[in-house]
Amino acid sequence: MALLGSIIKRAIDLRDSIVSETSPVEAQKEVLKQMLDTAKDTSFGKYYGFKYILEAENVQKAFSEAIPFHDYTKMKVDWWDRVIDGMEDITWPGKPSYFALSSGTTGKTSKRIPVTDDMINAIRTSGIKQVGALSNFDLPPNFFEKEIMMLGSSTDLNERGEFLEGEISGITASNIPFWFQGYYKPGVEISRIDDWDERVQTIAERAKEWDIGALSGIPSWMELMMKKVIEFHKVDTIHDVWPNLQVYTSGGVAFQPYEKSFKQILSKPITVIDTYLASEGFLAFQQRPDTTSMKLVTDNGIYFEFVPFKPDYILEDGSIHQDAEVLTLSEVKENIDYVLIISTVSGAWRYLIGDTIAFTDVEKAEIIITGRTKFFLNVVGSQLSVNKMDSALRELEQQFDIEIPEFTVAAVEIDNEFYHCWYLGTEASIDNEKLSEALDNALKEANKNYKVARSKALKGVKVTAVAPSVFYEWNAANKKKGGQVKMERVMKAEKFEEWETFVKSL
Repeated sequence: MALLGSIIKRAIDLRDSIVSETSPVEAQKEVLKQMLDTAKDTSFGKYYGFKYILEAENVQKAFSEAIPFHDYTKMKVDWWDRVIDGMEDITWPGKPSYFALSSGTTGKTSKRIPVTDDMINAIRTSGIKQVGALSNFDLPPNFFEKEIMMLGSSTDLNERGEFLEGEISGITASNIPFWFQGYYKPGVEISRIDDWDERVQTIAERAKEWDIGALSGIPSWMELMMKKVIEFHKVDTIHDVWPNLQVYTSGGVAFQPYEKSFKQILSKPITVIDTYLASEGFLAFQQRPDTTSMKLVTDNGIYFEFVPFKPDYILEDGSIHQDAEVLTLSEVKENIDYVLIISTVSGAWRYLIGDTIAFTDVEKAEIIITGRTKFFLNVVGSQLSVNKMDSALRELEQQFDIEIPEFTVAAVEIDNEFYHCWYLGTEASIDNEKLSEALDNALKEANKNYKVARSKALKGVKVTAVAPSVFYEWNAANKKKGGQVKMERVMKAEKFEEWETFVKSL
């Protein structure tokens, strides 16, 4: 079998040496033109004059001037409700085969986002490119013979009229190429189990039957799965069960908050590769080992635009002003937060996905995710993004030698004074006052706006430490375990009251 691994690795290396990449900027221009041409006879394309946009001297500029920004509600009410009702050629030719259900991190009500056959093909193509990029990570040939554990949502999709619907990880797993099925674990049968606890228990029972070389999934749920496997087999680390585990492909959220807790259940280092697969498409993946940044998929079914992340542009509900400045890939700068706007082959147009990103390398189109537009804590001018919060918490982990994989925070008014009230998920026993003081100092170092706010209207920081399992139980009670479910990092006051009541009830 070592020979097979060598053959596969050489084939990947050869493919990468043959395939030449168009510059990201030029690729984006071509993608936009292709999408506009394909959709010009849809209801959306006719309404906004795609034919005339294509005739413009500057197609990118004409596109941005002709079409407003759309958040999910606007896209759904104005256009996708007709798609859901079964009408054809609304925002993309024909009808979608699937709808991706996404409750995101902000509520119980699922969004229903069209997933067309063109998007399935785009996701598959991007996945193949990501596999090809593994040749950059100096992995041994035998890695390419090992099996891959993909822990997503159930592939037992729901029928709703003429469509199938489920979370995007379940949709993509149900469409894996035939040649990959021999590598894919836990396999079709187990992946169809809808109950997450039952699925993980079954994985634990079958774990020693598989030779897992790579894991793929959201860090919080992946960690719980590995702990269940370790517990079931009464061993110390996951490598006692899967000794050839070498790669973890993270997705959905940043891996850094989970890095320390992951190391506790490993007996040797593994290669961590970040990806950015959302319900709306496969947006980016880490292409090389000497960075934690991800390369935008600029040549395959998605057109990107970028709005500078300025408080004046952001509305109360996390959407953006229609007159906000917008930039193309050729105009962005490094180390500046941008609101990400996408147009896709699923018929999302100038769509606010809800994430903020920053470029670490413009020429390579490499980014990091810095937060969510709705998870921006700006009460009394503190201007804290999730990225700044994560940085401060990594400082606490180092200072106290602890692990803080989960957190949530809200701005709360107490006796006419504003406080940032934090709940930190940690198993450590450290005085809350010490954590509060240390976190306050770390945030002052991470963000000058926060430091100014603390000297004026922001009275202080209050920290409550709880077990990380509290966060997972909250998600289970409010949404669903596993899959694409992620914890909301910043809560509004009303939701925070519900959270505190839930914590006290445990």
